[in-house]
Amino acid sequence: MKPVPKRFAALAIAALAAGTVTACGSSSSGGSNSSASAKPVKGGTLEFVSAGDVDHFDTLSAYYTPSFQLEGAWTRQLVTYWPSNNAARATTIAPDVATQIPTTANGGISANGLTYTFHIRPGVDWDSTPVRQVTSADFEREFKAMCNPSLGVGNSLYYLPVIAGMQSYCTAYATAFASNKAPTAAEMAAFQNSHSISGISTPSASEIQFTLTKPANDFLNILAMPFASARPVEYDSYLPDSATFRQHTLSDGPYAITSYTASKKIVLSRNLAWKQSTDLTRHQYVNQIVVNEGTASSQTALADVQAGTDDLIWDLPLPTSSIPGLESSKNPGLHIYTNQGNSNPYVVFNEQSPDANHAMSKLLVRQAIEYAINKVAIAKIYGGVQLNPILNGAIAPGNVGYTNYDYYPTANNEGNPAKCKSMLAQAGYPHGFSIIDVYRNAGNHPAVFTSVQSDLKACGITSHGAPQEEGPYYDFVEDAPNSAKANQWDISEPGWDPDWFGNNGRSNVVPMFQSNCINPTTNEGCYSDSKTDALINKALVAPDEAAAAPYWAEAGQQVMKDAAIVPLTTQDTVLFAGPRVHGLIYNPLAAEYNVTQLWLSS
Repeated sequence: MKPVPKRFAALAIAALAAGTVTACGSSSSGGSNSSASAKPVKGGTLEFVSAGDVDHFDTLSAYYTPSFQLEGAWTRQLVTYWPSNNAARATTIAPDVATQIPTTANGGISANGLTYTFHIRPGVDWDSTPVRQVTSADFEREFKAMCNPSLGVGNSLYYLPVIAGMQSYCTAYATAFASNKAPTAAEMAAFQNSHSISGISTPSASEIQFTLTKPANDFLNILAMPFASARPVEYDSYLPDSATFRQHTLSDGPYAITSYTASKKIVLSRNLAWKQSTDLTRHQYVNQIVVNEGTASSQTALADVQAGTDDLIWDLPLPTSSIPGLESSKNPGLHIYTNQGNSNPYVVFNEQSPDANHAMSKLLVRQAIEYAINKVAIAKIYGGVQLNPILNGAIAPGNVGYTNYDYYPTANNEGNPAKCKSMLAQAGYPHGFSIIDVYRNAGNHPAVFTSVQSDLKACGITSHGAPQEEGPYYDFVEDAPNSAKANQWDISEPGWDPDWFGNNGRSNVVPMFQSNCINPTTNEGCYSDSKTDALINKALVAPDEAAAAPYWAEAGQQVMKDAAIVPLTTQDTVLFAGPRVHGLIYNPLAAEYNVTQLWLSS
C-alpha cells in the first residue's frame, strides 16, 4: 500500500446509525455536507488537517494512500476508474488520457490477448512553459524510469514480469550502474533515452502499444495505477523524488502542486492548462487544496474540522472515543464505509534482521508470536470488533482466494502468552529476547505499538519502540537493504489495501508475499518461500478468476503456515467531513474522498 491509509468491491455502508452514513449506491447521506443533488459551486480553498507528509511526490514511487488521494488531482493515466458511490461503477475502468478502453471488439486488444493499443486524447496538456500536449513518449518515459537505481517503481511486480522486455531492460539498467552507487540524473536519463523496452512502442505521438509476456486480464488495472502516469521530459533533469524534484513537478490534471514545504504544508492550485472537455472523470471546483501538516492528535484534528478551521482529515483516523457520540447524535459529518478487503493493521516480521541472533527468521519464533497477540485489544483501539472484524488469515474477506481458517487459535482471539513462552523455549529462547518495533508516531499507531509491546512482554519478549513520521514510515520499512542491517527494526504494524478489485490476487497476495527483496519492496519482511511463489505463479497464468482462486487461497494458507505476518483486523473506514464540504464521493483506491469531486458552500 498498498500501504494503508486499498479495498474490494464490498463498499456497502455499515448501518450503525440510520441516517448518519452514506449508502453505497447513493451519493447522499442525508447530511448537510453530502448534497450531491445540488449544483456544485466553484471557488474556495479545501483545507486538510494532517499529521505527516507524503511518502513521495514522484509517481514512480508514491505508494501511500494519502499520497494517492492527491495524485488523483494532479496526475493522469491512460485509464482510471469512474468516480461513484456505487461499488460496481467505482471499480470499473474508465478512459483517461486514452480516447477509449481497448477491447478485442474495437481492435485495441489483439486476438491472442498480448497486445494493447492506446490512442492519446488530444488537448491533454502539461502545465509547462509553453503549454504542450501529453504524448505517447511521456507514458513510455515513465516505464523506462521504473528501474532507475536511485528510486524505482513502488511495485515492480506489476510491470517487470508482465510487459515483454521489461525484465531484460531492467537487468541491463542494473548492470550498467552496478559500480555507480550515486548516479546523476543526467546519467540515468542518458541510459533511459538510449535504450528501449521491446514490449513498449510508440508508432506516433498519439499512439502507444504494449506487448505482454502472457495474457493478463488485470492489465488495465495495472495501467490505472499512478505508477503508470505520464512523465514529462523535464523530470530527466532531477533525481527521482529528490528535494529539487519536489519543487519542479508538472501537472496534466485539474490541479498542480504550487507550493510545498516539507512536513509543513502542501498547496495544490487550479491548473490553468487543464480543460474539462479532455477529462471524463475529474472536476475543478475548488480553487485550492491545502494540506496543513503537524497535527499529531486525532482528537485535535476532529475538533479543527468541527470548528471549521479545516474541512477534512488527511492521514489520521477519527478518534475512537468520539465515534459513539457522533453516531448517537446523528452527526451529518460522520460516514462509515465497510471496506472488507484490507488487512489493517498486521504485524510483519523483518526476516532479514540479524537482531537477537536472527530471531525473526526462525519459524518457531514467528509462530510463538502468532499466539501472543491479543487481537481484540487491537480492534478496540479502532472502535471495537464491529468496525474492525478480527482477521486470522493472510487474505481478508472480499479478496479472491479468501478462506476462513485459523492456524493459531486462542480463546476469543485474546492471545495465549503461556503457549508463546513454551514455543520460544523450543526455539532456543527460554529467557526471551529484545527486539525493535518501528511504528507510526500519530493517530492510533502508538496505541497499537503499546498493545503489541504488552502482549510480547507477557511471553518474555522486550520490544523497544522506534517511532517514525506517518509519510516516511513506509519508505523506511520498505527499504530492503537498510532492513538487513542490525538495530533497524524487527517487527512493525503496517496496513495493506488491495490496489484493485475483483480478480485482484496480483494486487493483494503478490505485493505482500511473493519473493521480492529489492528497494523499495512492499513485502516489508522480505518473506520468501518457493511453495508460495509456485502457487502465485499458477494463479497468475490461470485462465480466469474461478480457476485462479484455489491457488490464491492455498498461497495465503502457506503464508500463514510460515507465519510471515500476524493478521489482526480488517477495518471499516470512518471519515468525517466538515459542514461546508459537498460532493462526497468515496475513492476506494485511496480510502478517502475523491478531491476532484468536492465543492464548498460558503
